[in-house]
Amino acid sequence: MMSHLLSFRKLTALLCCGALLTVSGCSSEPVITEQIQQTEISLSWWGNDARNKYTIQAVEKFEELHPEIKVKCSYSEWSGYETRNRIQMISDTEADVMQINYGWLEQYSSDGEGYYDIYNLNAMDISQFTEDYLRYGLKEGHLNAIPIAMNAQTVYINKTIYDSYGLDVPQTWDDLFHAAEVMKQDDIYPLSAASKAMWLYLITYAEQATGKTFIDSTTGKLNFNAHDLKVMIEFYQRLVAEHVMPQVDFYQRLELDNETYAGSVAWISDAVNYFGDAISHGREIVAADYTTMDGNNIGEGWYAKPATMYAVSKNTAHPEESAILLNYLMNSTEMAELQGIEKGIPLSTSAQEVLKKENILNGIQYEASQKMEGCTLGELNPVLETSSMIDTFFTICNDVIYDVKDIDTASQELYASVKSYFK
Repeated sequence: MMSHLLSFRKLTALLCCGALLTVSGCSSEPVITEQIQQTEISLSWWGNDARNKYTIQAVEKFEELHPEIKVKCSYSEWSGYETRNRIQMISDTEADVMQINYGWLEQYSSDGEGYYDIYNLNAMDISQFTEDYLRYGLKEGHLNAIPIAMNAQTVYINKTIYDSYGLDVPQTWDDLFHAAEVMKQDDIYPLSAASKAMWLYLITYAEQATGKTFIDSTTGKLNFNAHDLKVMIEFYQRLVAEHVMPQVDFYQRLELDNETYAGSVAWISDAVNYFGDAISHGREIVAADYTTMDGNNIGEGWYAKPATMYAVSKNTAHPEESAILLNYLMNSTEMAELQGIEKGIPLSTSAQEVLKKENILNGIQYEASQKMEGCTLGELNPVLETSSMIDTFFTICNDVIYDVKDIDTASQELYASVKSYFK
């Protein structure tokens, strides 16, 4: 009889401690709790370590607020993310909620069917965004994505370096060439840019020099001819030859930290990533005025686009749970406080109110955003960010720089290639 009693007690103890989903604690009088049925959804984004850290923290807070939803995170740096996203979109294996690039709307959803229509997601409060901002995510009447913030290429200057040479922050192209004459004795470049930023910067110059826009705003067709593209090639040659900016093939972002670059052209959303180290070491970094010709106001400003966007997979099995997460990422106090202005000034009214209250709307990214708002030419056409077109441009530029081709032949070849992207 005693052995049966001991066996019963062991069984009771095992049931008490093992059934964790339904029993709380292992006391002699177990408390039965309600079992939570979880739905798992996935979230993907790209970014540096700082972005990864605060996004994971935000997800943890989200799961505390919504214990019925489990979020599986997937993230990487930009190039890896872009490659993986392309494979996932083709194979219909993308995340339920995903950070996307503005140009992907045209690439994957030209008919508006490539992503979930957010208009049909009740849990997403789109009233926090103006119609002007929402239109960036519209494709054929479907709200495919919502922009987090706006972005533009910006000229950032390490004023501390310029001051050491007795130079003012450059405003014109001539100012940059003058700075190069002074700085090259110490092998310092007045400015720098990675390939995409350099390409867009050269377009800015050529538009000012020719008085023409690269793309016809009415038809969306290429407005430049071979001669206009020749202007871009020649100016790039001159920038490199006269030590104003390094050749993009040899550009190294870390040289900003080493202070062999006295500035850089970069997105608003990259300001802290590019200059956080310099700022932490007491350097004065400023968002300069947009570079113009002497006394020429043509093209005084830059084209803007959504810095980044969030979309929901058209294949999601859990649209409402995805919408709850999307709304949290865009509008919640928790996400606004953690993200700050790392991705730019948030477009969500509720997120902006949080940042105003916390006095977070300041710093170099905020300064750059203010510059953008005062000098925006219009929307940046996504075609201008086509990687293969940009790569072709610099390959042809190198052919000219290294005397493989004469500039007239190269310009005609470039024109034929660029024109093929505007059918």
